[in-house]
Amino acid sequence: MIKTIREQQEAQEQVVLSPYACLSSRSRGRMNEEEHCHLRTAFQRDRDRIIHSKTFRRLKHKTQVFLAPAGDHYRTRLTHVLEVSQIARTMAVCLRLNEYLTEAIALGHDLGHTPFGHAGEFSLNQLHPRGFKHYRQSLRIVDFLENGGHGLNLTWEVRNGILKHSKGYGEILPGDTAELAATLEGQLVRVADIMAYVNHDMDDALRGGMLANEDLPAHLRAILGDRSSQRINAMVGDLVATTLERNDGRLHLSGRMNDTINELRSFLYDNVYRNYRVHNEFEKAQRIIRDLYGFFLEHEPPENGLGACCRASQPVQTPEEERRRHRQVCDFIAGMTDRYALALYSQIFIPKPWSVL
Repeated sequence: MIKTIREQQEAQEQVVLSPYACLSSRSRGRMNEEEHCHLRTAFQRDRDRIIHSKTFRRLKHKTQVFLAPAGDHYRTRLTHVLEVSQIARTMAVCLRLNEYLTEAIALGHDLGHTPFGHAGEFSLNQLHPRGFKHYRQSLRIVDFLENGGHGLNLTWEVRNGILKHSKGYGEILPGDTAELAATLEGQLVRVADIMAYVNHDMDDALRGGMLANEDLPAHLRAILGDRSSQRINAMVGDLVATTLERNDGRLHLSGRMNDTINELRSFLYDNVYRNYRVHNEFEKAQRIIRDLYGFFLEHEPPENGLGACCRASQPVQTPEEERRRHRQVCDFIAGMTDRYALALYSQIFIPKPWSVL
């Protein structure tokens, strides 16, 4: 019997990949059953669905750290997920894990991020009665909001990796496995996420004149190097070497590298993320989110984008209607790009000069 190209790839995975890898043929499946593709594995299809989604395209105009950056070389949320994907895929290949699963999780992990980065997330978490976390919103997008409300119908493994990628200010690789994705591929994305952002945020801060290279403590530079490429290579090399040495079905960083990454993260919190210039813009962004949220609790979102009239909503009558209204407003604002939020805010709240023709 002639095998399809997909079946040949699945057979090759069983020969080539590590015993700890997640095989495409053994996926737990999708929320809604589908016919198999004769060309692509399940995880390849998930990657492609994410890349072709509208939400993914909007990431190019969402903030990473510097709000609505004017320069062309600062990172955005889109370049962040691409860098996470590259780092995670490199480690996946070295460890003989499933590169396609790793890539799909990496590309989808930040779909739920708000405009204005963590400033937007912080505000929505205060405003929405049930709180807001970008990783939960990412899952909501791929499950329900994308594709005209039908979702992307991704595999369980990709959805699990998206939900479990975030660590906040917590441990990089916690001992409690309940905090981690069920697959090593999902756990790789968690580690690649921090490797990417501590390096590119450092790079952007240097470009923006907030830091000089010599500001980084000498002992960190001795371990990691002076350039972004050296730092990433040191981190990736340590994880790969330490994990292969342990060979116990878990990911590992050496104690020295784990402490180094944590110290670099603390350095960035103290000198970049909490810098008065960043914090001042953070507060302005929060004000924009709060004002838009309050406005759209009372008005319908514009159906045709900027310039469209926002008509008043019907008053809510029941707790269920109120819950639904908050959910609608939260989804609408979370999906905005920085520039759309700024333009909509200006349209609604900034007076227009009066002119007589």
